[in-house]
Amino acid sequence: MLLWGKTSYLLYGSNVYRRVEAGNSVTDLLPLIPLQLVYPYDFRLTEKEKTSICYLSFPDSYSGGLGDTQFSFRLRQSGGQRAAHYEDDGEYNREAPLTLQRESAHYFGYVYFRQVKDSSMKRGYFQKSLVLVSRLPYVNLFQSLLQLIAPEYFDKLEPCLEAVCNEIDQWPPPVPGQTLNLPVMGVVIQVRIPSRVDKPGSSPVKQFNQENLLPAPMVLPSIHELDLFRCFQPVLIHIQMLWELMLLGEPIVVMAPSPTVSSEMVMALTSCLAPLRYCCDYRPYFTIHDSEFKEYTTRTQAPPNIVVGVTNPFFIKTLQHWPHILRVGELRMSGDLPKQVKVKKLTKLKTLDTKPGIYTSYKTFLHKDKTLIKRLLKGIQRKRPSEVQSALLRRHLLELTQSFIIPLEHYIASLMPLQRAITPWKNPPQIRPFRQDDFMKTLEHAGPQLTCVLKGDWLGLYRRFFKSPNFDGWYRQRHKEMTQKLEALHLEAICEANIVAWMKDKSEVEIVDLVLKLREKLVRARCQHLPVKEETLQRVGLYIETIIDSLPEDLQTVLHHH
Repeated sequence: MLLWGKTSYLLYGSNVYRRVEAGNSVTDLLPLIPLQLVYPYDFRLTEKEKTSICYLSFPDSYSGGLGDTQFSFRLRQSGGQRAAHYEDDGEYNREAPLTLQRESAHYFGYVYFRQVKDSSMKRGYFQKSLVLVSRLPYVNLFQSLLQLIAPEYFDKLEPCLEAVCNEIDQWPPPVPGQTLNLPVMGVVIQVRIPSRVDKPGSSPVKQFNQENLLPAPMVLPSIHELDLFRCFQPVLIHIQMLWELMLLGEPIVVMAPSPTVSSEMVMALTSCLAPLRYCCDYRPYFTIHDSEFKEYTTRTQAPPNIVVGVTNPFFIKTLQHWPHILRVGELRMSGDLPKQVKVKKLTKLKTLDTKPGIYTSYKTFLHKDKTLIKRLLKGIQRKRPSEVQSALLRRHLLELTQSFIIPLEHYIASLMPLQRAITPWKNPPQIRPFRQDDFMKTLEHAGPQLTCVLKGDWLGLYRRFFKSPNFDGWYRQRHKEMTQKLEALHLEAICEANIVAWMKDKSEVEIVDLVLKLREKLVRARCQHLPVKEETLQRVGLYIETIIDSLPEDLQTVLHHH
């Protein structure tokens, strides 16, 4: 396990696993040798987690390819909440974008896998994986780090890994909005940690300070953004459909030839709703040994709201009852528009030799954006770099999501009580309930058509969205933020009130009750980090002291010790 600073933020583990032999199928595997090395030594995983990480660290279907490959997975934590090693986690999550917050119930695994011929092995292959385990989805940073560490480790083994861990243990914690220089193995990785206040879709701020860094740092343009154009190249003409399926939290299976393609496609799909957070479960790479295998393959209940990436052909049979299956081949960049997969009926899904395609009966609510395809085609013809094509695609998805979400933001903002309705000596008024019919009435004059040229059944899309986990997650987050804002405004109203005048005709019981309530508010404001100035909190503290000093000595003694 590799630590980032003293707060365990960045890397939750560096575990090395080794499989003795590679079989032709999952059922042909010999037992794994788990947890050959774990850093730090006191890092605790449950046996269930160890087994899952072990299986997820290797391709689960036969691959004759030699060399090194990288992929990612996401694993549900077992055994309930664990005590945190970090103190500033709440602060990080408050300042980080919703899509990059630290996960409390899942681990991310970043794998560097090596397969080479070895005549001493029974079947002629030696396989080994180095895995970084984190609670943060910093896929670019972690995979870049593995590219530096893993080849060296495979050559020099344990002493090298221990030295690397000692270096990473000195890294500063990730603070949203800051640019960090992270030294490792004679290289300095330079990254900027995104912040919630960043403008969506903007490029990372060019504030890298390189003047005192020798050698020049390895600058990562993004800690988490994938090459969307490369990931989506076989499905570009269906990007509208995939965006809708993700927005609605539909169950999707991604069937791919390798864990690399599987994990990249799943991660790309979950990122295409930004800045809206994808609130459903997702597994970039999933095997039949996963503890949720039975849960996902049962036919006695509807498939869960999850995007799952698989490589083993066995899943074609076990998951063929799922409503949406995306079958993709190897991702190969070429000078022309890659061959686009077709939408096919689920009945066309064959157990053997399934051709690439989107197997679904889903009908999109919105029409295709032909302009986007034309712009991407023009970029291919002009040999535009892949990162530029990706930026164009990301901008399109961002504008589409914003067009959809802005009417919801406007409507929910109208449910907030007026500031003049907040008085110091009464509990703050309630946020009015979200009424779907009332929202739908606002769309005629303030709907997505104001910012988006796409035509289609927007009303139908919203109605379906209201039933999805993504709506529930968005609404809960916004309601929480609005409730905290109300609390903050109430504290400010108390600060501006004349407490001495209020106390004149009040009984001791009422005054003591006020002291207890103000103390409770003050504790809640600090614990929940409400959006209140420190000056306001200090004034409330002084008010409490003023009120206590006006009471008889015996009550003062009781309240000072309370």
